[in-house]
Amino acid sequence: MQTKFSPEQLKQPAIQRSNEILRNCVHCGFCTATCPTYQVLGDELDSPRGRIYLIKDMLENDREPDEKVVKHIDRCLSCLACMTTCPSGVHYMHLVDHAREYIEDRYKRPLTDRVLRWVLAQILPYPMRFRVALLGAKIGRPFARLMPDARLRAMLEMAPDHIPPVSRNDDPQTFAPKAAKKMRVALMTGCAQKALNTDINDATIRLLTRLGCEVVVAEGAGCCGALTHHMGKTAESHATAAKNITAWAREMDGDGLDAIVINTSGCGTTVKDYGHMFRNEPLAEDAARVAGIAMDVSEVLMKLDLPGGAPQDMTIAYHAACSLQHGQQIKTYPKDLLKKAGFKVVEPADSHLCCGSAGTYNLMQPEISGQLKERKVRTLEAKNPDIIAAGNIGCMMQIGSAAGVPVVHTVELLDWATGGPRPAALDRSQSDVPILR
Repeated sequence: MQTKFSPEQLKQPAIQRSNEILRNCVHCGFCTATCPTYQVLGDELDSPRGRIYLIKDMLENDREPDEKVVKHIDRCLSCLACMTTCPSGVHYMHLVDHAREYIEDRYKRPLTDRVLRWVLAQILPYPMRFRVALLGAKIGRPFARLMPDARLRAMLEMAPDHIPPVSRNDDPQTFAPKAAKKMRVALMTGCAQKALNTDINDATIRLLTRLGCEVVVAEGAGCCGALTHHMGKTAESHATAAKNITAWAREMDGDGLDAIVINTSGCGTTVKDYGHMFRNEPLAEDAARVAGIAMDVSEVLMKLDLPGGAPQDMTIAYHAACSLQHGQQIKTYPKDLLKKAGFKVVEPADSHLCCGSAGTYNLMQPEISGQLKERKVRTLEAKNPDIIAAGNIGCMMQIGSAAGVPVVHTVELLDWATGGPRPAALDRSQSDVPILR
């Protein structure tokens, strides 16, 4: 694709990067075949190719974003299926992230949009605030139908039936290996996950220590910054990301780290991109070091000697999170691990398509998200599974809100198969009372 940025524009690092990306695009349209929003809406401007044209025109002409551009960029899930499909290597993620930052800086949204986005940015990355909000949403959920805004209804309806107590395993500390030490790793405990499902981190710690890892929960680490990053709120996302970089670099320079383990794939895609995000900032070197050892938990487990399990009479439908299969290009590891543990693993039709969660997308674009969720649940349940497994908390909440079978993190199943407790989600009553402490 030809571009016409001026020499002055190209002095800006963000424009320079977007120019490189745009010039790789050859308009082939392969991306439209795997774009969920294009499949649902049938609008060229709701395909990656269409959005690329809109972004190019906006950036080249230094144009103020208008309602049309913002609508189509906001409808993008950032599922990154287009990057997997693209034969030309167009790095759409960096381009759309730049567009979102540009829009955030230069477009004044309607008041309701500004308020909703501010509320999400001030609540979701903070576990205790999120817990309080979830409890409030649970109380208000019976009145959801009275809400005039579909986004407010979605926020009330997202509250799970069970809000777990705080896990003290998420506090800064070190867990000694239960077998001969093979690795020293830092576990990213995250933010929203600590409010929604504490079983995941608990199972990860048990499994890693059982397999010979010393597991560190680093002082000062927290939210990865993904939620605000994808809203275009760069200052906020970089502030939280910087805390992680500082905390993990300190561990790397201390007793050392072999890996930073991430069990929420949406976070993993962002942490692995820290080197790019901070490339022009004072933390650039440490950010690149951190990104270089960041691994999804399935990558780490493939390096360890996960014991094989006897065949189990249980079918697992594996949901491939977009951030894992497209963002990190990890496609087979979780399935390989589940099979090794003795489970029968099946995959749904169109497994490359998004479930519609996508960070805050299911809250900000509930109609499109709902259609994608319905299709995903239908294809998963068509396999008649006993359990649905996934590696991302957002997908688990999205699918779990409609599925008729339990949705469990891959790590919980692997922990169970190697001596850990039965995942609580398999036995949890829908009437469980939430606990807040």
